[in-house]
Amino acid sequence: MADNDQRIVARPITSEMKESFIDYAMSVITDRALPDVRDGMKPVHRRILYAMNELGLTASAKTRKSATVVGEVLGKYHPHGDVAVYDAMVRLAQDFAMRYPLVIGQGNFGSIDGDNAAAMRYTEAKMSKLASEMLKDIEKETVNFRPNYDGTKEEPVVLPAAAPNLLLNGTLGIAVGMATNIPPHNLNEVVDAAIMLINDPEATTEDLLEFVKGPDFPTGGVIFNEKDIHHAYATGRGPIVARGVAEISENKAGTSQIVITEIPYRVNKQMLIEKIADLVREKKIEGVKGMRDESTKDIRVVIDLKQGSQPQKILNSLYKHTQLEDTFHLNLVALVDGVPQTLSLKVILEEFVKHRREVVKRRATYDLKIAEAREHILLGL
Repeated sequence: MADNDQRIVARPITSEMKESFIDYAMSVITDRALPDVRDGMKPVHRRILYAMNELGLTASAKTRKSATVVGEVLGKYHPHGDVAVYDAMVRLAQDFAMRYPLVIGQGNFGSIDGDNAAAMRYTEAKMSKLASEMLKDIEKETVNFRPNYDGTKEEPVVLPAAAPNLLLNGTLGIAVGMATNIPPHNLNEVVDAAIMLINDPEATTEDLLEFVKGPDFPTGGVIFNEKDIHHAYATGRGPIVARGVAEISENKAGTSQIVITEIPYRVNKQMLIEKIADLVREKKIEGVKGMRDESTKDIRVVIDLKQGSQPQKILNSLYKHTQLEDTFHLNLVALVDGVPQTLSLKVILEEFVKHRREVVKRRATYDLKIAEAREHILLGL
């Protein structure tokens, strides 16, 4: 007991809280919530893909049980909860959450209606082709490695990332005192913008927006407020208003109907349907006779209208009172050299290009070293 007393140091609680909270905040910011600008990955996603690569679960391989992947990640790289790791992997496989999924899932990986994925003992997974590109040439000393949590293994600090994943798939993260919310974008547009920046380093964000017209959400939708979008990409913050796609048509009986075929990003389809039903029940929207969800792989929600109703007025009410119109609050925050920064579109692409130049240089150095070693052997024969 006396030994314990000697180890206890008395100090003001304000000093202890200040220092400990800063340590906690930086741990969350750098190791949990914010992505690295170079590969667009949070540590858990990077570890999942690296573990899958070590297991040989490439795009051309057969899938293996998700529990195997989760166990590999937990045991070697990520000493946190198994549910957190599995949920992170599930999201990488969801085509309604990821513009370009990094994991190919077999089994129930959830739905846009908010249904949970099946337990990890039932599902199987492997990397997608894009994920393989994210790890391409990692064996050629193209990136730095660091010891894992217990010093028994090494893990990559960042992935080689042949594609600008931060912009392609976006991210959402809430840290301590800051957050990030980056939308997904179109691969062709982002690559064209990166090529332009390589050819013309003086290009402005406005120039790059000639290629990157705005977000490219996996669930579709139509984006408004173009001027606000340009300002948001230049400053790193701003609202993006998106509407679902809905058409007014006539059914076989000759009455009008509204058919919803696309919804805004991160909107739960089932909750949207329930909200519309509540508005009709409360008579805040009148003229609706019935509604049904005909969605299969694609979204199709049909709203039947009463004879003599005003379809456009009802549709406008849906935009006003439901998430059929939603605002995405863009917040381009990512880690640059381990420090969180609010970035413009141009800076994000500049950091990616700089990273790729370093990867290509290190790959060439490695190939040269191997070739010289081979030459030495051949000359000695």
